[in-house]
Amino acid sequence: MRFREDGTFVIVQFSDVEFIDAEDYDPKTPAINAETKETMVAVIEAEKPDLIVFAGDVTASARGRDPLQSLRDAVTVAEERAIPWAAVFGNHDSEGEVTRQRMHEEQLAHRHCMASADPPGVSGAGNYTIHLLNEQDEVACALYFLDSGDYSSSPRVGGYDWIRRDQIDWYVGHSRTLAASNGGSPVPALSFFHIPLPEYREAWETQFCLGHGSDGISSPRINSGMFAAMVEAGDVMGVFVGHDHSNDFCGTLRGIRLCYGRSTRYVSYIDGERNDRFKTGARIIRLEAGKREFETWIRQHDGTIAELPVHEP
Repeated sequence: MRFREDGTFVIVQFSDVEFIDAEDYDPKTPAINAETKETMVAVIEAEKPDLIVFAGDVTASARGRDPLQSLRDAVTVAEERAIPWAAVFGNHDSEGEVTRQRMHEEQLAHRHCMASADPPGVSGAGNYTIHLLNEQDEVACALYFLDSGDYSSSPRVGGYDWIRRDQIDWYVGHSRTLAASNGGSPVPALSFFHIPLPEYREAWETQFCLGHGSDGISSPRINSGMFAAMVEAGDVMGVFVGHDHSNDFCGTLRGIRLCYGRSTRYVSYIDGERNDRFKTGARIIRLEAGKREFETWIRQHDGTIAELPVHEP
């Protein structure tokens, strides 16, 4: 992909859209799907993105009849508008009968999907990169997409899954290759996956953050070293996740901004009612070619930009 003529590139991150193709789980499902789509359309019209990223839990695969149809329904907003898009998978995407590998194949079958096939020997499904080129056809920014898994398969470790060592090695190798082609300097990068790293909790507890952290931080119980690898590589400027629906904060830890998106489907869980703490919406990311920085904000479903609170250490 390429930066615009003015040197900018805009990404819209939709988080936890959780499309369901059936009413079996909740008779309100069709209405909520429609409301979620309206939110996505409103954000797209306001921001006119160059790329849409679905940051996991694209579907709630155990709650419908056909998870693949749910995936198709979720990405229709991008496909119908011929907007390039990419997705990573979350814990709910593979709770049904369809595997993550099959979900990734379905993703790749779409005309405007910018994902690529998985590298051999790497865990998970949906590990790939997108390069953003400048006017000189040089890679000015790399976008890394990783599968953060679903649930721990180890009998000794409960909770959520973690990014595996071979995925980290794949990222490090790609990062080094790009740096070598850039005269030895790291190429600016962003990283997208679904489940937050353990360092998100450290950022929330020890740094000034902008936004809400109302849902707790549901990280894996194992720290597999992804954050350390990014610090050592020196290329990743920001990490973007979903998963915790009532969180939308950003905080900087050791030079890397750790950001949640804004839940696009629903936000909080209060007595089973949709008594949301804040409006659904999306995170927006604006890059400029040649700059090792980015701007980011939350666009809400009513078209407004969210005013986020400051959270002190």
